[in-house]
Amino acid sequence: MERMIIDMDEVMADTMGGMIKWYRAQGYKGEIDYSKMPGGSWGKGFPEEHQAMVRAHLFDPGFFRDLPVMKDCVEVMEQLNKKYNVFIVSAAMEFPNSLKDKLDWLNEHFPFLKWQQLVFCGSKSIVHGDYMIDDLVRNFNGFEGKKYLFSGYHNSEITGYDRLNSWEDAAKIFL
Repeated sequence: MERMIIDMDEVMADTMGGMIKWYRAQGYKGEIDYSKMPGGSWGKGFPEEHQAMVRAHLFDPGFFRDLPVMKDCVEVMEQLNKKYNVFIVSAAMEFPNSLKDKLDWLNEHFPFLKWQQLVFCGSKSIVHGDYMIDDLVRNFNGFEGKKYLFSGYHNSEITGYDRLNSWEDAAKIFL
């Protein structure tokens, strides 16, 4: 069975959408400027005076627990899990409080995944497989299989990779 490596943030979990929702709930009405996100981080789309606060919130316990699930992700993942040897790989060590949050999030939304399929690491260079779906090109370093860049505002100007614009695209290619 072929092995598929799948990222969490901005692939399965709508991290940017969760941050915008939190930002608005704090009463901030600053404009989110999507044109500033390419070539960097979606955090750069927040008003400059709030970017440090937004980044700091990524370290808060609970932030990663309640993120929205990307559209069609659960249904497609369930089918992929039947056809491929799926591993969810998240470079979670940058945000240590995210470990429990991400585990709880995965268990809630993807109960068909076993704990042996979940990998939290510092660098994805340790993983191997036939396919990798990720939104950050740096995570492809050292990966020898077929790479698919999951589209987001922050990577919209990157070329040279096959893209998945949605989980519907993933279903068309892999199912």
